[in-house]
Amino acid sequence: MVPRRRRRRPWYRTRAYRLSRTAALTVVLAMVVVRCEGLRDAIAPTGPDGRHSVQAAGRAHPAEPPRPLPRSRPTSVRIPSLGIDAPIIGLGLTGEQELETPPVDDPNLIGWYRGGPTPGEPGVAIAVGHRDTTTGSAVFAGLASVKRGKQIEARREDGRSAVYTVDRVKVYDKATFPDKEVYGPSRRPELRVLTCGGLFDRQAGYTSNVVVFAHLTATK
Repeated sequence: MVPRRRRRRPWYRTRAYRLSRTAALTVVLAMVVVRCEGLRDAIAPTGPDGRHSVQAAGRAHPAEPPRPLPRSRPTSVRIPSLGIDAPIIGLGLTGEQELETPPVDDPNLIGWYRGGPTPGEPGVAIAVGHRDTTTGSAVFAGLASVKRGKQIEARREDGRSAVYTVDRVKVYDKATFPDKEVYGPSRRPELRVLTCGGLFDRQAGYTSNVVVFAHLTATK
């Protein structure tokens, strides 16, 4: 039997090409985080562009970003994918320059740092809520399960709403929490939503924080 001549594989099916194509399509995303008891340095004014841009694969020209909104007090937050629709309470800083937390006697409240941007304003806005209290689950019990691409809508006192899209969700050990990564300045409107995470210790509380990173994609 005459041996068949081995056909050479086309260049686009070679291992070298597949590896190079995989490398070219890999997107490296910045990883970021938060702390649970006292969100230190939670001041995020506008400043040099520290934004994290996220583009869908194959999109050559991202949509034009919405125009930022003027200042107006936030009133409530909706996260439809988690079934959350909760009122907002304004939060300040403690004497130790740590962010206050919402009162534990109303586990459905979300706190919004009033020293930072309001919904839709340029800069990094901060919203926090409890994962649970002594009476059971609280407003952000399921926050860690929110998916990239889902929406977070923040309503305002002037009747308008800022719609943010989730970029990523991270869990960080509060002992090594990277404040600058989470609270660093941004020229575009962004949002960080924080709650407790990790393991629970009766003496020290939760070991970690869940941080949701989102950016403004629409206004109403």
